[in-house]
This record gives sequence, structure tokens and C-alpha cells, in this order.
Amino acid sequence: MGFDIESLSEATSGAIGALVSTTILYPLDTCKSKYQAEVKAQNHQKYRNISDVLWEAIATRQVLSLYQGLGTKNLQSFISQFVYFYGYSFFKRLYLKKSGSKKIGTKANLIIAAAAGACTVVVTQPLDTASSKMQTSEFGKSKGLWKSLSERNWSESFDGLGISLLLTSNPSIQYTVFDQLKQRLLNRGLNRETGAESSPESLSAFSAFVLGAVSKCIATFLTYPAIRCKVMIQAAESHEDENKQSLPKNQKTVTGTLNTIWKTEGLLGFYKGLKAQILKTVLSSALLLMIKEKITKTTWVLMLALTRLLFVTRTRLKST
Repeated sequence: MGFDIESLSEATSGAIGALVSTTILYPLDTCKSKYQAEVKAQNHQKYRNISDVLWEAIATRQVLSLYQGLGTKNLQSFISQFVYFYGYSFFKRLYLKKSGSKKIGTKANLIIAAAAGACTVVVTQPLDTASSKMQTSEFGKSKGLWKSLSERNWSESFDGLGISLLLTSNPSIQYTVFDQLKQRLLNRGLNRETGAESSPESLSAFSAFVLGAVSKCIATFLTYPAIRCKVMIQAAESHEDENKQSLPKNQKTVTGTLNTIWKTEGLLGFYKGLKAQILKTVLSSALLLMIKEKITKTTWVLMLALTRLLFVTRTRLKST
């Protein structure tokens, strides 16, 4: 990819938004992941809902363990969102340039978003696997990033890669819905401004928040069974014999996970934790897109100023 200041500013603002939203909502994410990763065995279930995970942390005086793996998750989130937004913005601009059209259709948008998502997954999968194992470890027994990566071979670092690639449809659906709703909202604002020659450059914070929530809610509902399978595959092995909270190693495949859910929890098991997932992902996505929407202009100006400064400096060095 060539250097593209607009794509770079989009990527930077998206990554910053992801960093902030991930940090704010991380305790909720930990509770959600531990609840999703639990496998019901012999009609025994340790967690009835995500609040049970929170109360366990409080009762065992391990509240800070709700933040176990935060550094790894932030690193993974920052890199993944940077790569995704840069790729998405770059491919979209490239498509518009090559096609000569002024707008991008829904089908092309989905393909572009999926391509950007696939690139992101391949780059960040080891960090994603490590952060999931940290989150689902017993409170107070989470391992650091280096130990989590070094104690497993390279292939194990890519646990769930196939299903992660499948889940690239989630952001594809999300950002396609967001972009389409955003464009309609901006066009409506343009029609109300008599004599205006251009639409507003950005949404208000409230509008971005609402559109982000709606788009993520739709994407999450459609892809949730795959989301739960991924969490179960990447979950840390439980050391609590009386509560078998995770899948045996020989069942950590998509087929094995699906069979386990079906046999132990039935059809509704595929949607276990859906409410918690929607709550977390909708809030996270809405915050991310709201922050990104409000800082994109500032980021673009800073990038432009930095680029010009580097250009002037390079010119002066060449002339001396």
C-alpha cells in the first residue's frame, strides 16, 4: 500500500477510538468472555449470567483480575483497528478511483470490508488468542503475553484462525450498515441546507453513537454463534476439576465445538451470552465510531502538518 494521508488519518483515529473503548469496557468484556467460554457439564453450570462472574471476582478479592490481559487486548485492538481502517479506507478509495464512480455500492463495500478484515485477522490472531486465554483464565492466575505465546507452538497461537476469518463478515456488515446510514443522514442534512454545495464532513457525536450501536447490533446478532465458538476454542483450560469450564484440547475445533454446544446445551446454547455480547460490542463499537468520527478531522490536520514539515525539512536538507 502506498502512503495515503487520508487513509492513515482514518486508521489512526480508528485505532485511538478502539483503544479508549476497549479500556473503558474491559471488565465487562472479561465477564462476558468467561461466561461464554464455560461449557455446561452434567447439568452443572458455574455461571448463570455474567453478573455471577463479577460477584466471583468480588468474593475472592480479585477485582483487579477483571483487567487481566488488558495490555495485550489494547495492543491487539490498536493494531487490528489501525490495519482494518487503513485497509478499508485505502481499498475503498482505490475502488472509487479505478471504477470512476462517486459512490460505492453495498456489494463492493462488503467485499472491501471483508478483504480489510482478512488482512487484520492474519496479522493479529496470535495476540487475539493470547488475550482470550488471559481473560478466561482463573482469577489471579493469568499468564503474561510472552509466557502465553512462548509456551505454545506457532500453530496453537493461531487457534480459531478459520472462524476468525469467517467472522470478518461481522465488521463487514457493521461498517457497511454504518456507512450507508451515515450517507443517508448526511444527504438529508444537505437537502435541508439551501444553497449548500457540499454535505457536512462528519456526524454529530450522538448520531455517530446511535448509528454505531445499530450497525453493530445487526452484525452481532447475525454472527453470534460463530463468536461463541471462537471464544470457546481460544479459552484457557480450566484447572478446576469440579467445574469443567473449557473444551478438552481434542475438541478445540469448529466441528468439535459445535457438537459440544449441541449435545450439552441444545439450540439455545449457540446464543448463550448474546445479551452480554450485544451490550459489550454495541457500546464498544458506538464509542469507537463516535470517538473516531470526532477526532478524524484533527488527526487529518495533524498528519497534513507533519507531512508538510517533513517535506520542507527534506527539501532544505537536499538544498544544503
